[in-house]
Amino acid sequence: MTPPRARTWGRRGQTPVVRVRGRSWRRWSIAAMCCYRPGESSRLIYRPRRHRKHRGKGRDTFAWNDYRDLVVRAHLQLKAPIVLIWDNLNTHRAAGMRAYADDHDWLTIVQLPSYAPDLNPVEGVWSLLRRGPLANTAFTDDDHLERTLRRGLRHIQLRPDLIDGCLAGTGLSLTHDATTTRRSQ
Repeated sequence: MTPPRARTWGRRGQTPVVRVRGRSWRRWSIAAMCCYRPGESSRLIYRPRRHRKHRGKGRDTFAWNDYRDLVVRAHLQLKAPIVLIWDNLNTHRAAGMRAYADDHDWLTIVQLPSYAPDLNPVEGVWSLLRRGPLANTAFTDDDHLERTLRRGLRHIQLRPDLIDGCLAGTGLSLTHDATTTRRSQ
């Protein structure tokens, strides 16, 4: 619930101040996928999760099976094989996730280099959120944060050009050959 810092304006000589009530024991995690297919509109599929931190009880992040559920949801929505390009987050490389990918021929996982956020289109989505609806906002409660996150993500979902811009920002491009090669396997 701590607001991200962003540029703003104020009267000359007066620094704008956003008051925040303090750190919260509540936490939000969001997993997202930018989905691209030649000849079709780009899509954003995401899953937010609210965590309530209690000492020693439960995870305060996504587990590998949460990511698996997001991939399955994407597969059902897209009705197509998925080539998943992931960063090297430890839960992405978990044994359970690797075993799941090996058992399902519609899923291919490609790992990005060790630290390459500039190659991940989803980082562009987070940037759009931080610079847009989340910038300079002091959230009053969990529901205010949730509404703002969902509204911001929905705005991005409805604008395929923004999702395309996230891919363009990586310097990567889609080729039809990669798609047909995957389908023939």
